[in-house]
Amino acid sequence: QVQLVESGGGLVQAGGSLRLSCAASGRTFSMYDMGWFRQAPGKEREFVATISWTSRTYYADSVKGRFTISRDNAKNTVYLQMNSPKLEDTAVYYCAAAVGYSDPGYIRTRGHEYDFWGQGTQVTVSS
Repeated sequence: QVQLVESGGGLVQAGGSLRLSCAASGRTFSMYDMGWFRQAPGKEREFVATISWTSRTYYADSVKGRFTISRDNAKNTVYLQMNSPKLEDTAVYYCAAAVGYSDPGYIRTRGHEYDFWGQGTQVTVSS
């Protein structure tokens, strides 16, 4: 069982910056693929970014160039740096972990590919 705890959400002005953190339990964090997803009111959950166990990254087109995902294996933590957020980035952001082995070149972008989820953290972007 892997527990994920997100933090860092809150109110941010459009064009500002915010960093989300997700602390994970487990002794093999370095082998997890980690992802960030989000869900806005009335919308389905959508993929935001992922970082593989080999530190390969991939982003949704809507956040590419503005958000950066990173990981610190020594701290069992994955981050999502949100720069220049837009009003449409307002959502609950969820951290997710996939603990099964994946080929080094494989990128997980679908929710069902992840095994464990955090409770979510609200991000509200204001004008």
